Amino acid sequence: MSQTTQEKVLIEHVRVKSGKPIGEVAAALEARLGTLDPAVLDQLRNGGAPEAVRARLEEMAGPSGFTLFQTSDYGTLLRLVGQTKKAVQYQLGNILVAIQMMQHDVRVSLYAPARLLIYEDEEGKTCGEYDKLSSLLGQFGNANVTEVAAMVDRKLEQLVTEVIR
Repeated sequence: MSQTTQEKVLIEHVRVKSGKPIGEVAAALEARLGTLDPAVLDQLRNGGAPEAVRARLEEMAGPSGFTLFQTSDYGTLLRLVGQTKKAVQYQLGNILVAIQMMQHDVRVSLYAPARLLIYEDEEGKTCGEYDKLSSLLGQFGNANVTEVAAMVDRKLEQLVTEVIR
């Protein structure tokens, strides 16, 4: 027999506006992110030594402490409906930090890596938006998870402040 539950979760959403051109913001962001090499996860999957994999994962973090997992160019997709906005979603995080939380509650993986949207609004201003990880993960009621998520929030706020303002 299956059971379904639902609950409402209060999310803290952050929006930052900038006078900087979106290309400048995107370049500054990307310069502060490391690059994920998926082959390192294959090493672990195929029996590689966990400490060697951990060392490689540490090397993948950029100056911000975050690694870029993926980008999605939603601005290009909007061309299908005649819009020419620029909008890119960045999936960014740190696998080792995520594991610090997932070891206490695997449901953290619903929200890791974090997502940051950089886009041009109707006025042509560059905006950055994201949800605070601590508010997303607070629903799990685990202090170990929430404490690490709050640290991620601070680092993400610092990163966005550096590149947008």
